[in-house]
Amino acid sequence: MRQTTRDGRAQRIVREVVLILTAALLYSLVRGMTDDRVDLAFDNAERLISFQESLGLFVEPDIQSWVVGHDAVINVINGIYIAGYWPVLVGTLVWLLLRHPDRYTLYRNALLASGAITLAIFALFPLAPPRFLPEHGFIDTVSDNSTAYRDFSASPFVNEYAAMPSLHFGWILLLGIAWATVGQTALAKVFGATMPVLMFTAIVLTGNHYIMDGIVGGTVVLLGLIVAVGIEHWKSAKAAAREDADPPGVGPQRSQPDEPNLSRQDGHAAEYDASRARRVPADR
Repeated sequence: MRQTTRDGRAQRIVREVVLILTAALLYSLVRGMTDDRVDLAFDNAERLISFQESLGLFVEPDIQSWVVGHDAVINVINGIYIAGYWPVLVGTLVWLLLRHPDRYTLYRNALLASGAITLAIFALFPLAPPRFLPEHGFIDTVSDNSTAYRDFSASPFVNEYAAMPSLHFGWILLLGIAWATVGQTALAKVFGATMPVLMFTAIVLTGNHYIMDGIVGGTVVLLGLIVAVGIEHWKSAKAAAREDADPPGVGPQRSQPDEPNLSRQDGHAAEYDASRARRVPADR
């Protein structure tokens, strides 16, 4: 039994890894759809900046100016942006799969659903990130301190013109919800509440995303979570309907072997005893 349980868990882990890798491959393929639309990506960036200005939200260069010259602060926000994404993403999924498998499916489905929505936006609305527009006062804090990370970002596996929505923030928000609601310790809940705030701050201060990127990223992820919850309700309703159609204990009846008729046998025994009593004379 224990070996069977381990085998089942191992099969599920392999199945989930294949599923996530397939989704990552699909994401990387979308990059090719924007390579020939770089000009559109920069035009969209100018449109977004104008839109934020009309709302009074184009404050990213001013916010970045607060940290320029403060190397310690820049190193912290760069660390949050780099180390607070993939390690947290992978680590949280592993934690859910191994420690809370009953909740893992919900957050995995939310991640995939939000990713599907995001892929459509990437394809329809390529967007150059702020760090590509220094003429507007943006500063690329990560390139100045981590050329290795930027070399990776420029690889074929990364879509550089997919600033909106920000999954760097959106998925950390999703996993923060997981830590805050599934985690059982105060530390886990504090981590879940603070990590999205820190990541939103980091994506803006590093010059990787506009404020609207983060807002749209959070909205897309919440939509993905709604889809995932809907899937869970549908599965529960389907299971309940199946149970109602075939309630426990109801099913084809097994044929029972013939049992002796004890009442008839008892009657015959009584008649025999009475007859025998009449034939035997009473003791004198």
